[in-house]
Amino acid sequence: MAGTEAQRLKMPRSVLFMCGMNAIRSPMAEALAKAALPAGTYVASAGVRHGERDPFVDVVMAEVGLSLGRHQPHTLDELEDDYFDLIVTLAPEAHHKALELTRSMAVDVVYWPTPDPTVAAGTREQIVDAYRAVRDHLSTLINHRLIGSRKSEDA
Repeated sequence: MAGTEAQRLKMPRSVLFMCGMNAIRSPMAEALAKAALPAGTYVASAGVRHGERDPFVDVVMAEVGLSLGRHQPHTLDELEDDYFDLIVTLAPEAHHKALELTRSMAVDVVYWPTPDPTVAAGTREQIVDAYRAVRDHLSTLINHRLIGSRKSEDA
């Protein structure tokens, strides 16, 4: 990771994960970040447009002992809080929307390209594997780019 990005991501007190419909990638990232980041870090997720909850997300999150709880997909307009130290976008449309919305705000926006597992075809197991790959990809990014930057500060 570039030094500048590491400095920007040092100590976010609040993080928003954004994707297209807040049905797969961003709620996965929210649950993973809530489990990994220190207590007191506010973590939320939202989509650019309305979506429906995806049952495959519940399957792959349960495999790692996490749950989305009562999460229902929602858009940016439906967020209770609208200020974040860091917005992590996971899809191109979310990144463009975040940049547009934050033009006059002091907030860091970073893009973590994350595949859309709904394009997977084949057997149920092959589809679930695509969702697992997204979960593991997000977990790795959270651990290296958010947690890793905190560990280096403590050293």
